Amino acid sequence: MKAKVIVAVAALVLAGWSAGTARAEPSYTITDLGTLGGSESCGKGVNGSGQVTGYSDLPGDTATHAYLYSDGTMQDLGTLGGTNSTGYGINASGQVTGSASIPGGGGRAFLYSGGVMQNLGTIAGSTYSLGCAINDSGEVTGYVGFTGTIQRAFLYSGGVMHQLGTLGGTNSHGYAINKSGQVAGDASFSVNAPAHAFLYSDGVIHDLGTLGGTNSHGYAINESGQVTGNACYIGSGNWHAFLYSEGVILDLGSLGGSISYGYGINASGQVVGDSYLTGNKGGHAFLYTEGTMIDLNTLIDPGSGWTLTTASAISDNGFITGWGTNPAGVTHAFLLTPIPEPATLSLLALGGLALLRRRR
Repeated sequence: MKAKVIVAVAALVLAGWSAGTARAEPSYTITDLGTLGGSESCGKGVNGSGQVTGYSDLPGDTATHAYLYSDGTMQDLGTLGGTNSTGYGINASGQVTGSASIPGGGGRAFLYSGGVMQNLGTIAGSTYSLGCAINDSGEVTGYVGFTGTIQRAFLYSGGVMHQLGTLGGTNSHGYAINKSGQVAGDASFSVNAPAHAFLYSDGVIHDLGTLGGTNSHGYAINESGQVTGNACYIGSGNWHAFLYSEGVILDLGSLGGSISYGYGINASGQVVGDSYLTGNKGGHAFLYTEGTMIDLNTLIDPGSGWTLTTASAISDNGFITGWGTNPAGVTHAFLLTPIPEPATLSLLALGGLALLRRRR
């Protein structure tokens, strides 16, 4: 009986591969993550298990709460006693960081782990905090706010929140962190000056520069220290997504419009984000891979009814989350799951046949 099953599976896989070579097939399946009972939701972070965090409207759309999506279920993470919360980052263990309101208003960075939302507090003199990203060690980066408009990047490690400083100016923000504790973000380099993307490593903030314009922002970092974000380009007030690698900042272009943003990067250097289309009509989510920016809407089933507008994060094994308009015309969070390449499927089939021969 087992031999017949193996033969049948191998035949189906090989048949699917043969059919796939004759026409373009979708590269991803799409899952609508739904909501916590309200109208809309957004996906902000994803890990290698396909777990997602973000935020969703509650019934009646009177508030938004952070969630953890896992195994087909969206779990409400609650707040720190206030009304609203948002999940921004998730690690391999399913720990989440973000921001949650406290009684009386104001927000605090949180670490959600083991069913408990922990208030990470603030830095002396600051009035609020926000957690943007978390690594597998449970270290968190984000920023705190002081009286006025001053904000400073922080690294939360070993139970203590430390300021990361600036590039010489007044403000900074930590948006991403990798396993080594390197942080990407942005910081001003003089008083009232524009911000530049930075890479914080070994206690030093390094200016990543721009694409020739005045501003840049680093939104994601991988284990190799590659950074993505967006930057003004020379002679224009417009923005393009970039990839910073080994001292070089590369313009990733756009999907035809004048503006693009890079929001997520994985270990392979693949970047996701969003971009205006030709004529700056609307925006679509993109995947940048092997030197090319691809509209993610061309990589899903054209009959799905979805329009993917923003891709916010990508895992090392290729899961992508973000948000878009679903078939009902409502903004929902999505999870894209990679479909194995035909070559991979054929290897699986051949492996099954080899196992059959061995058993015989």
